Formats: sequence, structure tokens, C-alpha cells
Amino acid sequence: MTAIKVLDWRRRVREAYALAREADDPAAGHTAWCAARDELFASHPATPLSPTARRGFTGLPVAPYDPAWRHEVEVLPAPEHRMEVPTGTDGVVPFDRVGAVEQPGVGRLDVWWLASYGGGLFLPLRDGLAGQPGGTFGGGRYVLDTVKGADLGGAGTTLVVDLNFAYNPSCAYDAAWACPLAPGGNTVQTPVPVGELMPEGGWPEG
Repeated sequence: MTAIKVLDWRRRVREAYALAREADDPAAGHTAWCAARDELFASHPATPLSPTARRGFTGLPVAPYDPAWRHEVEVLPAPEHRMEVPTGTDGVVPFDRVGAVEQPGVGRLDVWWLASYGGGLFLPLRDGLAGQPGGTFGGGRYVLDTVKGADLGGAGTTLVVDLNFAYNPSCAYDAAWACPLAPGGNTVQTPVPVGELMPEGGWPEG
């Protein structure tokens, strides 16, 4: 049953991103995405929030939408490299670097491909607010993770990279999770004040 719950979670995530892609206005799509995630985290049996965190949950802390952080960018060539990430549930997960994007105002970010069955594009980000009180998660956030439905679209060799949609990996809510974190090629000093933030003191466990 646990696998079926996770399957339903991923279906719901894909639906939320489909709403975001189909919206006439990116800000309206972002609002719908935020509402869908709040509902999932509050009530879904596969939520990564602990029972303690769920009891006081009133919504994920997400900054107001700012269109200056949304761009459609070309995927540029980058040297081949494999990253192998130990996780608590999936063993060692391999990722291959397949390119990079130049994100205006942020810099160059590596683009990864999940090198196991089914594949999927992965774009994490660790910015200058990581680990700061009221800032972003210390291990970085995910912008795209298409194997799990986090896909904002694009055309041909371009990707829509909208940092307003940067969200925390599961390990930000519960240390029992082991998640792929942003490597050096996805770490920047620039503060990125949009997307999901961390509550003061982090999320309660237990």
C-alpha cells in the first residue's frame, strides 16, 4: 500500500505542474501549484511532514511570485560527469551531467539526467540563502525533477527554469530521508529569495 500511496502522490504532483504549465499567467499557475502542494502536505498519507509538523501545519512558506526569476533557457554543452548519490530508500542513485543552463541573475547551473530506468531531468539549486534563518534549505532545493513530475516545460533544447517553483526535498522535513543534494555545479552565492523557504527553526520532527 505504501507504493500505491507514493504513486498517488506523484500523480497529484504531475497534475499540479500541468496546471502551472497550462495557466495563461505564470503567477496564476504558481498560485495553483502552491495550493495543490499545501493540500498534499496537509492531508496526503505520503506527506513527508512528521505527525508533529502536520498538527500545526498552515501551509508551506513560499515567497510571493516574482516574474524576474522566470526564464526559458537553452541547455548548453557541459563536460560529461557521473554523480552517484547514496539514498535511504533507493540505494545508490546515478546521475549523468547532460548540459548546463545560464540562468540570468544567478549563473551557470548543471543539468543532470537520472541514469536509471525511465530516466528524468534533474536541476537542483543551492543559493546564497541556504542554511540561513528564514532562508532556504541548507542542502539546496529542487527546481526540476521530471521523473517525479516537477516539469515546467520548454521546447526543443530549451527549459523553462522558474525559480519561484524551487521546492524543498523530503529530507528538509524529516531527517529520516536521504535525498540527492545540490553539488558544486549547482551551488551559487547569489541569494534567491523566491520559491519555498524554511520556517524559523526548521520543521518539527516526531
